[in-house]
Amino acid sequence: MSSEAITAAPAGAAVFCADIGGSFIKFGVSHRAGEVKEFGKVPTPTASWQEFVATFQRLMTQFGADFPAETPLALSTAGLVSPQTGELLATNIPAFTGRALAADLSLELQRPVTAANDADCFVLAEAYAGYAQNQPVVAGIILGTGVGGGLVVNGQLVRGHGGVTGEWGHGAITRTELTLDERIFLIPRLACGCGQVGCLDTLGGARGMERLHQYLHQQTCTSQQVVEAWQQGQAASTLTVNAWLQLVAEPLALLVNILGPSKIVVGGGLANATALITALDMQVRTGTLHHYAEQLVITGKFAGNGGMIGASVLGRLNPRP
Repeated sequence: MSSEAITAAPAGAAVFCADIGGSFIKFGVSHRAGEVKEFGKVPTPTASWQEFVATFQRLMTQFGADFPAETPLALSTAGLVSPQTGELLATNIPAFTGRALAADLSLELQRPVTAANDADCFVLAEAYAGYAQNQPVVAGIILGTGVGGGLVVNGQLVRGHGGVTGEWGHGAITRTELTLDERIFLIPRLACGCGQVGCLDTLGGARGMERLHQYLHQQTCTSQQVVEAWQQGQAASTLTVNAWLQLVAEPLALLVNILGPSKIVVGGGLANATALITALDMQVRTGTLHHYAEQLVITGKFAGNGGMIGASVLGRLNPRP
């Protein structure tokens, strides 16, 4: 695995920051690690590499025309970024197919460019400036549309082979049987977008909770509706959330036992449901070897904008010798 040390940038040194999603690019400028001034967002040109390059040229001209030509650009992006080849796997952005995103964009823009997965950027933000500062081992998990993760150890972003580290949502790990209210429920193993069958990603994120509710009750509800009804004590949603908690907490407890994190910070849409994250924390701690006296699983400080904040740190990383 490769890792990079978080280092302080010279005071006032600017870094262009961007968070690239399948629909929009958020853009901003950072003058200090952990702080970003955002200038809004523009549609992501998903089909054309040249239009993607032109979009960044326009943004940097508009918001940084007076900056030095060597001002770096740091990208938080959907997909996996390989630290070995720089290649990006982002199935929802065809323009990136076969590209070494940072290297290719650096050649086009004639400036340093760095890129990392959005989950990596989120955990980097939390370890540097969020609720997990100065912690030796920090795991970041994303409970959004799907399930993702990242890892920082001793202040260093850890990026494994092919960019895969902390991806606890993938692999055939979903339980197939749950006991709820003294009843046994058989849980289906669903095909995942990664090509495997039975990944937690299919049932653990927001869409997964909705699939689970549909399977258990033949009802179509949004994850927000399920969580709200659970908080109100509605029986069907309570069953769904209890099933979800078991399915998610078991592999997360395994991750804790393997990595020994001091904190697990949560980002993504489900992180906004504080009661849900508290319940998940309690469920996880029943399955860990070490006794955690304080809350282990917490909503991140940058649950909503971790990509941009993480990019502000990423753009100031010095490769570790």
